[in-house]
Amino acid sequence: MTTTIDGVRIARRIRARVAEGVARAAGTGHVPGLATVLVGDDPASAVYVAAKRRAVREAGMRDVHRHLSRRAGHEEVAAVVDELAADPDVSGILLQLPLPEGLDAAALIDRIPAAKDVDGLTTASAGRLARGARGLRPCTPSGVVELLDAEGIELRGARVAVVGWGELVGRPLTHLLLRRGATVSVAHEFTTDLPAVTRPADIVVSATGVRGLIGPEHITPGATVIDVGIHRTADGLAGDVRAAELDGIAGRITPVPGGVGPMTIAMLLVNTLQAAEWAAHDASGTGGRGTGNAAPGTLVAEPV
Repeated sequence: MTTTIDGVRIARRIRARVAEGVARAAGTGHVPGLATVLVGDDPASAVYVAAKRRAVREAGMRDVHRHLSRRAGHEEVAAVVDELAADPDVSGILLQLPLPEGLDAAALIDRIPAAKDVDGLTTASAGRLARGARGLRPCTPSGVVELLDAEGIELRGARVAVVGWGELVGRPLTHLLLRRGATVSVAHEFTTDLPAVTRPADIVVSATGVRGLIGPEHITPGATVIDVGIHRTADGLAGDVRAAELDGIAGRITPVPGGVGPMTIAMLLVNTLQAAEWAAHDASGTGGRGTGNAAPGTLVAEPV
């Protein structure tokens, strides 16, 4: 039997822990705050931001939102980011992507201080991850690692195939897994024999954006399959993995929806709380690694 990994349940547990941490922080006068910046009127982006803001409020955090016109220029958006960066009541800043055409997303994201980069997307955050230094990690890759931890899947010594080498998931996830002691193989658009990469793996993570790419020919019996892909179809949401064909083959598998998706917002809350804790500790001169309110093992890369 293939076990379905319940991302909704795991995310709910993490969000409850975050809410407890926020309450403790509020008791010391440090209420974490997340600022979301939405530029334009893309319907999907509006839905995503609304869900994040709702989660922020449910966790007891301060909800700060800026909505700019799709005609906003680079300087206007940059000024908003700079304002939020200087605001001591803002623990984290999230610039919702994609941005309207004509805006330099990379340059605007890099204006976010690493200490407030709760998406973990700035050049500085990527460097901290690669170096194993203290920093906030991208939410979806952190969520994947947290799912594996929650399922009791040992990463040290595990063979992991990461399918997809994108900046949002594949690259940071590879770093996180390597820091946890996994042996990682990466497949990308130029890989000529995908099954040769994935079949030896104990864990296969697909983050390609190619619907139905992964099937029985790619998976060894008993392997864990993590599907990061999400595609809107006439029949509902689908992933990178042909999940029905892996029933009875995979040992564990994440569903779409209900697998990795809920973890992304949960880890955004974790990052916001962690950022607030670090800021409070650094301001007090203790400078530590947080008080332990956040989820363990995913925010600070651990040396092998």
